Amino acid sequence: GVRVTVVPSTDSDPDFTDDFCGFLQRCVANVDAAELLLLIAKSPERSWEPAELRAQLAPVTSMTDADVQRCLDALQQCAVVRRDAHKRVCYNLSAPYDAHVATLARLYVARPVTLFRIIYALRDFKITTFADAFKLWR
Repeated sequence: GVRVTVVPSTDSDPDFTDDFCGFLQRCVANVDAAELLLLIAKSPERSWEPAELRAQLAPVTSMTDADVQRCLDALQQCAVVRRDAHKRVCYNLSAPYDAHVATLARLYVARPVTLFRIIYALRDFKITTFADAFKLWR
């Protein structure tokens, strides 16, 4: 008989929902921002000086202090992180994005190449869905 191979549609990739892609587009401008967010979220009880964050990421990133501030500003605008009176940064546990941050952490380990491509596609092309992003690099 005829064998038919069904290729799963990327339009319904359960990891990259439109809601999650929207979160990435609004809050996570680049891979450095993702790494920064994951570092902060890993220790939600801790507050960080921006310089401490940059030092923690130093082996894997070439972020400047200005880059760190830009990422933190975007994360604060999304209410994923907050700053205290001393300008220290901590994860905002009441964030409406806890599930997205958990998904980000999982995909960072499980599907980093796809995650990084999507982050950059969302930033560069102002696309709205994972399906649109996939069309760009198919």
